[in-house]
Amino acid sequence: MATESNGMHMTSSSSPPPAPDDEPRYGGYSRFEIELEFVQSLANPFYLNHLAAQKLLTQPAFVAYLAYLQYWNRPPYLKYLTYPGPTLRHLELLQQERFRQDIMSPDLVQRLVEEGMRSAVQWHREGA
Repeated sequence: MATESNGMHMTSSSSPPPAPDDEPRYGGYSRFEIELEFVQSLANPFYLNHLAAQKLLTQPAFVAYLAYLQYWNRPPYLKYLTYPGPTLRHLELLQQERFRQDIMSPDLVQRLVEEGMRSAVQWHREGA
């Protein structure tokens, strides 16, 4: 098991985590819970910028971990995401080397924030 600089464990396994009851705990949390919290944090453009500033998006092991997290695009995992739109969009963008470099730009971060706000407003208008 590889470890990134902030101590979060990354697995080399290419399969999604097992059911939460059947897996070991890390600091009291299952791998499923840890990965769910992390993947949902990707919806935040400021967090993406932070990851880039910490040079994590240039580390091959971390990039491989982002590719592994693509399983969140599929059932049954998809249903656990609170904000599936921005979470999965940003996860997909993070698969592109150019985006991993460009997210350092405050202009791109601001554009993603604005797009997220527009999408939320549109969703509420359509759902009303």
